Amino acid sequence: MKRRLVWGAAAVAVAGVTGVLVVQGGVGGDSADSAGGGSSDSRPGPVRAQAETAGMERGEDGRSASLERRDTRPFSMVGVTWTDPAARVTGTVEVRAREAGSGAWSPWLRLDGDSGQGESGAARGGTEPAWVGPSDGVEARVRSAAGTSAGLPAGLRLDLIDPKAAPGSEGANAMEPAAFRVGEVGESDEPVPDGSGPASQDPAPDGSSDPAPQETEEPAPEVSPSGPETSPSAPAPGGSASPSTQPSPSAPPSASATPSGTPLPPAPPSTAPKPPITSRAGWGADESISPEEPGYLPDGKVKAVVVHHTAESNSYTCAQGPAVVRGIYAYHVKQLGWKDVGYNFLVDKCGTVYEGRKGGVDRPVMGAHAYGFNAETTGISVLGTYTDTAPPQAAMVSVARIAAWKLGQYGVDPAGTTTLTAGDSGRNYMGKTWAKGARMTFPTIHGHRDGYNTQCPGDAFYQQLATLRSWAAGPVTGLTLSSVTGAGKSGTTYYTKAGITVKWSATTPAALIRQYELLVDNKVAATTAGGATSATASLAAGKHAVAVRAVHQSGRTTTTPAVTVVAETTAPSFTTKPSLALRTGTVSTTAVPVTLGWKATNAAALKEVRLTAPVAKVYGPTTSSAAHTAKPGTATAWKMTAHDQAGNTANASVTQTPVIVQETSATRAGSWTAKSSSSYLGGKSSSSSAKNASLSWTFTGKSVAWIVSRASSSGQAHVYVDGTKAATVDLKSATTKYRDAIWTKTWSTNAKHTIKIVVVGTSGRPTVTTDGIVYLK
Repeated sequence: MKRRLVWGAAAVAVAGVTGVLVVQGGVGGDSADSAGGGSSDSRPGPVRAQAETAGMERGEDGRSASLERRDTRPFSMVGVTWTDPAARVTGTVEVRAREAGSGAWSPWLRLDGDSGQGESGAARGGTEPAWVGPSDGVEARVRSAAGTSAGLPAGLRLDLIDPKAAPGSEGANAMEPAAFRVGEVGESDEPVPDGSGPASQDPAPDGSSDPAPQETEEPAPEVSPSGPETSPSAPAPGGSASPSTQPSPSAPPSASATPSGTPLPPAPPSTAPKPPITSRAGWGADESISPEEPGYLPDGKVKAVVVHHTAESNSYTCAQGPAVVRGIYAYHVKQLGWKDVGYNFLVDKCGTVYEGRKGGVDRPVMGAHAYGFNAETTGISVLGTYTDTAPPQAAMVSVARIAAWKLGQYGVDPAGTTTLTAGDSGRNYMGKTWAKGARMTFPTIHGHRDGYNTQCPGDAFYQQLATLRSWAAGPVTGLTLSSVTGAGKSGTTYYTKAGITVKWSATTPAALIRQYELLVDNKVAATTAGGATSATASLAAGKHAVAVRAVHQSGRTTTTPAVTVVAETTAPSFTTKPSLALRTGTVSTTAVPVTLGWKATNAAALKEVRLTAPVAKVYGPTTSSAAHTAKPGTATAWKMTAHDQAGNTANASVTQTPVIVQETSATRAGSWTAKSSSSYLGGKSSSSSAKNASLSWTFTGKSVAWIVSRASSSGQAHVYVDGTKAATVDLKSATTKYRDAIWTKTWSTNAKHTIKIVVVGTSGRPTVTTDGIVYLK
């Protein structure tokens, strides 16, 4: 049977486009939870994409080509392709698109000039496709690099892809094609020259087999009305229907043979857990456009992971991830003529992993992503371009998890190196060249540029490959025991009654960590999930070594240095109970200066002593006194609590009353004059300049202070305690002071005492003015 092609009349309705715009059928699909970076596999069913093509006008010098600004049908992905699959563009390929709705034109977007020559039997060569978001206008330009004699490849054209929305989702069936094409597949299902059909040849392990034969098209006998493209299995106009080609999903892990009966390679267990993966059905792949059976690695073993970026815009949303995958799938199959999408896995910037080339995610499927090294590797590509900025951590983590899982199936260390055999001669981005059959050493996780002359996966992403290897291989890095709560710390030792909470942090992402273990004296006291940052433990009395051990998904472990934790329940003690003593300072009817004293100790480590009444204060472990004021005439309880580092406590208190005794209550001798002023206690005081004039007070208490007024003319006085001279006090002061407690005396116990003051009669300043005394009872 011959292939019959029917071009829709609407194909010529797009005015001014150089070349014919052709809309072709493709596939794709949305995953319900893809916006959250999850693993949803909601299987929305196959989604047919539409592709529009336009030839580019070459410049007279043969070194440039362009497509003038044009209106188009809606599209979201764009690429530039050419006739010879083996050719490359040495220069710049740039496009810009007009945003649908707003009409704003994007800046010029530079396309990676080579899709990687990954598939043998490809119909066309091309750039990597670029996601531009919903657009309805386009402009393109291509120019050879300065200093090179190479011209541009023949058959340059612009390919625009609308990946559509999943059935039932917003935007589904939002547009009809500008033109359509009906094809009848003949006995040999060969790719057509414009890349609208799938490649029939299986790729060689190195992607170096001869190009697929080209097919000539038979003129259409009639023009078909506008409408959606019919699949190769759909009835031709006026013909009878043939059985519909059903989607051919990836081989499940339980499958033992391909549809043709070819035994499947084994799906060995892995040393790393399998991450969530959105299946081809989950992102809406229409298997009818790539009906060929999958191919597998000749040795059945993945020896390395090649990391890619798709070299397109990063502006897509998480919800658009499946549509981006659909667009790449349609571009690879329908525009370049590959048998399937080239990558084994695709990862969006939100961390959602998508199954790429069919054949079973747990099988050694051969992709078309690393020309010359497809036969021994698997390819993971992150959606977007990462030349200046690395992918978000969510994407990096997913790449590390996929790499660890695939390599773990074959006992390959993600942090090691491997030797691959070149399936063809080549040159890499760094200028290194090799011959076909050469034995090449690569890191087991390496960038596309290591084995091919491309910038992929972008400078910023390439610089992160060491981090990817570390995350995939383990052990956990950056593990730090950050704190121990429920315990006090003195020096480098923690103290607790029994229970502690240990907190930690690590730089390896939680998704790559199997578990954490809290170790007490090298024994596991608690186990948590890899996303945890703390754990609790109860300790027996005594001294313990406490550490945290992180178990990477590979089983490799990292342990923090141990900290010392002492568990003890002995309470502190007040070796000196709290007590009050009067101190010097200004006395008023509401405040008497006092000193609070105490002494607290602890067998392990005293943390602090807290005054809880009549005011709240906190004192360090070595402090034993503090200045306060007490209200006169009021019995006040001074309550204290000693705390040790373990949380044990002890309480103590003292209750005392300051009592003010006015000068009018004193026993007098000699000449004294009463003075009045609001500055004196009670508004009055007694003053004398007579030598040996005296005042005496008798009281029962344990501390006493003499209260005076002072000035530059004030004289001296002798102080007698219980009949014995205790001091001579000079009242002279450069500034005037009232109610000044100038002299104090404290005893260890309450007792009856007599205080007597005697005027010295100092020459030139004999005057002594006194308010009285204050004592504690």
